[in-house]
Order: sequence, then structure tokens, then C-alpha cells
Amino acid sequence: MSEQVRGVVAKSVHEPVVVETVVVPDPGPGEVTVTVQACGVCHTDLHYREGGIGDDFPYLLGHEAAGTVDAVGPGVTSVAPGDFVVLNWRAVCGECRACRRGRPWYCFSTYNAQQKMTLADGTVLSPALGIGAFADKTLVAAGQATRVDARADATAAGLLGCGVMAGFGAATYTGGVTRNDTVAVFGCGGVGDAAIAAARLAGARTIIGVDLDARKLEWARGFGATHTVDASREDAVEAVRALTDGNGADLCIEAVGRPEVLEQAFYARDLAGTVVQVGVPTPDMPLPDIPMIDFFGRGGALKPSWYGDCLPSRDFPTLIDLYLQGRFPLDKFVSETIGLDEVEAAFHKMERGEVLRSVVVL
Repeated sequence: MSEQVRGVVAKSVHEPVVVETVVVPDPGPGEVTVTVQACGVCHTDLHYREGGIGDDFPYLLGHEAAGTVDAVGPGVTSVAPGDFVVLNWRAVCGECRACRRGRPWYCFSTYNAQQKMTLADGTVLSPALGIGAFADKTLVAAGQATRVDARADATAAGLLGCGVMAGFGAATYTGGVTRNDTVAVFGCGGVGDAAIAAARLAGARTIIGVDLDARKLEWARGFGATHTVDASREDAVEAVRALTDGNGADLCIEAVGRPEVLEQAFYARDLAGTVVQVGVPTPDMPLPDIPMIDFFGRGGALKPSWYGDCLPSRDFPTLIDLYLQGRFPLDKFVSETIGLDEVEAAFHKMERGEVLRSVVVL
């Protein structure tokens, strides 16, 4: 039988979110229901509320979550009731051309639950990134629930579901950071700080955090930045070059999602260096106006990073193990814990740069 729970819903563009009664159906074939323990407030949820991702309102927000499996549908063998899981929005299909070539982190046909969650009056909800975890319980495809060590704190573990994994993967997988590299990270919010922590874990010798906000630069130092650059006070490109023997960084990571910041990252890298864009732009943003001769002449690579090129089944358990060993500081990303009715206020704190991550605890 279906179950009624509380959930945070964005009913129309630019309107404050509200807590509504959400109807969650029993899991069908290949589906699971998950009792949500914690869910981070990610900027992507704000993008949904602001109409920056689509207009399929109303949205059931929340996607950066951890919890326990409540029930499984027919054919599900990867998880069982009672398992502690982190949710992800890229359940790989195993059948597309990327999966068949052994590159499932590039899967072109990820999937979600087929049944729909609704409001009490039957209105169909669009779950954010196919998850909808600002709710006491949610329905997802089995591949969206990755079992991890139950000793992990749910408030920290859930952050792997989006921002932290994206930043870690941007440095580790897309950027290929290795020991003795020089790294510059543009934007020191949750995603950027995860990239900084990943670079530190990999043994990078110079890690530069670049931001306009002194508070975020302090956060960056706490995650392992060896140097910081206040881009409101000095030229970010020249500052990065000065900190890398005049050469520029081996790896520059754009974690903001703005053309002008991508341009800075492009020019702040060394010859044959790599630029990774993991910051999410809006659909109307163009690429920066970089002369083609500069693109050609500097060599190297310019790479977008979608979810950090991660594979949840591989990476979530590994990062949880590193967290439990004290080698990856997941808990440091949690600025505050809040209730479901405080999500709208958390969006405003995020916009003002007051928090690294607000986490809803259910």
C-alpha cells in the first residue's frame, strides 16, 4: 500500500517551497523505498526552484541523501530492507555504448523509478534528479541506492550523493590529480572544497583556493589549501601564476559555473595543463570568448565533469571507508542541521554564502 509522508515541494518558479503531504507508492519491479535519515541542501535544488533546470513543476526537492532501505520491489537483489544506503542520481543502465565499453561512469541512459510520487490530491510530482529526498521516505530505482558501511553518520554520508562526490571526482577522475601536482580551485563552496580535499589526499604539493569571499577562503584552508587568493582584491590569474613559479597550475578546477571564472581557470593553467569545469552553469550561459589561437597554443585539455565522472557503486563505499579512517573529512562539510520546514531559510543562507552545507535531518 502507498504511504503518506511529509515532503518539501516547489510548486512554481521563484515561489518559496512548502512542506506538503506526499504519497509514496510501494516499490515496483526494480524499485526500492528508502526512509531518509538526512539530506543536504544543494544549490541544484535551488536551481530547480528557480526554473533553471526545467519547468516540470511541482518538484519534490532534495537529492543529496542517506537513509535505510524500507522495502524492495520484485527482482531487486543489490540491496535489502535495513541496508544503510547513499542515494545517487546516476543509476547506470549496463547496456548503453558507454557501459558496453567498460566506461559506466559515462552511462548515457541512467534510469529512475518508473512509478510516480504524488501530492495527496493526485498531482504528479517531479523528484529532483529522480530522487526527491526532502521527505520522510522516497521511491527510487534500486541502482540509485548504494549500500555503504552503516557506521557512517548519515548527515555526512548523504553529501556524497551530489556536491562532495562531484568535487572529489573532478579532481581525482576528470582531472587526474597526482602526487606533486599544482592545483588551483576556483570557487570554494562545497564542491570546490571537496576538490581541494581530494587534491590533498592525492599528494598535490601546491593547492590554491580562489574565491571572492574571505569566509570561503578560510574554509578552503581547513580542507587542505596551501594558499588562497582573494579574487576581489587581486588578479586571480596572476596570483595563481605567482604561486606556481610563474607557470600556472597543472590542474585548474572551475567550481562556480560562470563563463568569466572558466576563462580565469583557462589562463591560470600551465602549458599542457588541464582545466576541469564542474560548476553547473545555467542554460543561457555562453562559453567565454577565448581566441582560438589561445585554445590551440596552450595545449592540454578542457574537460567538463559530470558528477565527477564517478561510479557510485565503486566510489561511495571507498569514500565512506576513507571517512571512517579519518582520511577524508566528510563531516567538516556540514555547517548546520535543520528540519524540513527550514529548507527555504537554508536556501537564503546558501545564497548569502553563510553555510557550506545545511543538512535536513529527519
